[in-house]
Amino acid sequence: MAAKEILLKAETRNEVGTKCAAKLRSQKKIPAIVYGHKQQPTAIAIDQHAFAEGLHHGHRLFDVDIDGKTEKLLIKSVQHDYLGSTIIHADFLRVDLSEKVKVEVPVNYKGVPAGKQEGGILESHLDKLEVECAVVEIPATIDVSVKAMKVGESIFAKDVVLPAGVKLLTNPETLLIACFVPTAAPAEEAAETGEEPTSPEVITERKPKEGEEESEDKK
Repeated sequence: MAAKEILLKAETRNEVGTKCAAKLRSQKKIPAIVYGHKQQPTAIAIDQHAFAEGLHHGHRLFDVDIDGKTEKLLIKSVQHDYLGSTIIHADFLRVDLSEKVKVEVPVNYKGVPAGKQEGGILESHLDKLEVECAVVEIPATIDVSVKAMKVGESIFAKDVVLPAGVKLLTNPETLLIACFVPTAAPAEEAAETGEEPTSPEVITERKPKEGEEESEDKK
C-alpha cells in the first residue's frame, strides 16, 4: 500500500551554516534544502518531531507548507548525528505526481519461520530494497513473509512480490534473509560432551636439578 502524504509546516531561511543549523536544532527544528524541477534550491526549516514521526511511519512523500505555499516533496536524503538517533539535516526533491522516481523502501519481515522448530534462526542481510515507481505509488514498506522458511532456505530480492506498478532495481540475486541452525562454539561443544577443552602445551625452559647448578659453578 502506498504511503499517504503527510503535511509539514516549514519556513524559508536566509541564514545557512553550522551556527544557523545549531540554532535551529536548539529550537527543535531541522535545517533542510529543497531541490528540483529547474528551480533554485530553497533553504527551509521543518519541525523535528513531525518529520521524525512521519519517517517512523514509512512516509517518503510529504505535503510541505512553505510560508503558506504547499508543495509535494520527496525525501532525497536524511542525515543523523554520530549516534544515529537524531536527525540533523534533510534534503527534499520537488516532484510531479505523474513522474517515476527511484527510492529505497524498508523491508518488513513478517511471521515466524517453520525452521524455528528445528532450532533455526533468521539472519537478515538487507533491510531496504531500491525500486522505481510513480510518486503516488511509493510503498510505505515492502512486506516479506518468512513463515514457510525451513532451515537452509533463503529469500532473495527476486523472490519478493512487489505491488503493481513497482519495479525492482536492487540486484535480483541479492540475499535478503536466511534461516540456519547456529554452530556451537568449541567450548560449548566440550561442555555438552563433558570433555575438557584441550589447551596447547606450554613449553618452558628446563630448570636445573638441585645440585646441578652448584656443580656448574665449581667448574
